[in-house]
Amino acid sequence: MHPIQEALHRSRREFLTGTSSGIGLAALASMLAQQGAIASPVGHLPTDRDDDPLAPRQPPLPAKARACICIYLEGGPSQIDLFDPKPELNRLDGQPLPESFTKNVRFAFIQKESATVMGCPRVFSRWGECGMELSDYLPHLGGCADDLALIRSMHTDQFNHHPGQLLMNTGSAAFGRPSVGSWLTYGLGSEADDLPGYVVLTTGRGTSGGASNWGGGFLPSTYSGVLFRDSGDPVLNLGNPAGLSPRVQRETIDAIGSLNARRFDAVRDEEIQSRIASYELAFRMQSSAPELIDLSGETPETLDLYGVGREDPEGGGRGGGPGVYDRFATNCLLARRMVERGVRFVNIYHASWDHHSNIDSELEFNCGMADRPVAALITDLKRRGLLEDTLVLWCSEFGRTPLGENRPGFKAVTGRDHHPFAFSLFLAGGGVRGGQVIGKTDEIGWNVVEDPVHVHDYHATILRLFGFDHTELTYRYQGRDFRLTDVAGRVVDRLIA
Repeated sequence: MHPIQEALHRSRREFLTGTSSGIGLAALASMLAQQGAIASPVGHLPTDRDDDPLAPRQPPLPAKARACICIYLEGGPSQIDLFDPKPELNRLDGQPLPESFTKNVRFAFIQKESATVMGCPRVFSRWGECGMELSDYLPHLGGCADDLALIRSMHTDQFNHHPGQLLMNTGSAAFGRPSVGSWLTYGLGSEADDLPGYVVLTTGRGTSGGASNWGGGFLPSTYSGVLFRDSGDPVLNLGNPAGLSPRVQRETIDAIGSLNARRFDAVRDEEIQSRIASYELAFRMQSSAPELIDLSGETPETLDLYGVGREDPEGGGRGGGPGVYDRFATNCLLARRMVERGVRFVNIYHASWDHHSNIDSELEFNCGMADRPVAALITDLKRRGLLEDTLVLWCSEFGRTPLGENRPGFKAVTGRDHHPFAFSLFLAGGGVRGGQVIGKTDEIGWNVVEDPVHVHDYHATILRLFGFDHTELTYRYQGRDFRLTDVAGRVVDRLIA
């Protein structure tokens, strides 16, 4: 914009915002929202934190969920070995598939001219009153079967990790889009006074997508995930340097806040509001964050339920390094403590489940790590009355092929390649109707044959559980309204109780 035009616009804005103590601004905002020039505000719940971008807000529709814990297992856990039994694979073990299955299909590593079906040695049992079939690698989750809604008909557009992770976490395979947790904190704010609205915990090698999976994208940075550590200082550089008293720290933050507020009055940049809120939150977190990760107040029974303090069994493969059993269990317990304290969204990431080889031993290791703490989390939330409005998600970017991976240079076929056409995940709590299986795949688990659920449908359903029509929760950026589900998505009504 030309400097003269900019000055005219600024003068007009200053007149409107200064008239009748801001009535002009309210009228202008309403008019612009009606014309689609700015994003319409989400329904607001008045609080004493109205100057805080994370002040809690009411959703426009009746909500069943208040908080979400998303357990993201990077790499693609094998649905065939965990959630979707296929006895036919053992009968066809070692045989090639008809060309019609693999024609025009892209694989990450499989050489499809010589690829053959790979059987599954896992034993599946029926669990709970619902009779849900789960693998012998998941005995603790089997005990929670009546609380689980298992989707066996998930499918995605992406067959490589980073694009697949972006799609599952942000609704788009492109960089720079807000994550699910960011959309929810943007829409609802947070009920936590002294913790971020969106917290990220990681265990293992780390996802290939990194912070792009939990970033706020084009939303103000207030809504990005805040990475916590499960030991030591929860957030790096949170503590004061030696010799800096709380009084001086408070005065410093007040002075910086005053300067930032003056700058915001001049330019109206939302990032300045985010900066002010971040300074204030960091000051409050200096006492709340250490208390959060102090587990001394938890009972021995609770620590044992999650498996805190467990030692790793021998042989971890891609499991994530020494101490991963204890760290993952601790993260699950921390997630419960966070939602108790009002945190809106908690991500727990673990890598890696990318079993191109040694799938039997390495999947056993990873399931031994995850099965008990995740089941404990569901059980613990339920007995504390928190599961009813806390949504628990178990997900990844895709599944694994019925074909064995025959990558050149491998002495034997002991793993499975990436499979986007059909995979499984589950939800629990937060208004989800448990004890059911949605969708069906063919006899070998290659394609979905009943009730397909795309990633956009999954996201649309999550937003509905939190009281949003996924087509209405939008943010205007670069001249268009963006949403988590892009231009697609439908709510899977069967999932909602």
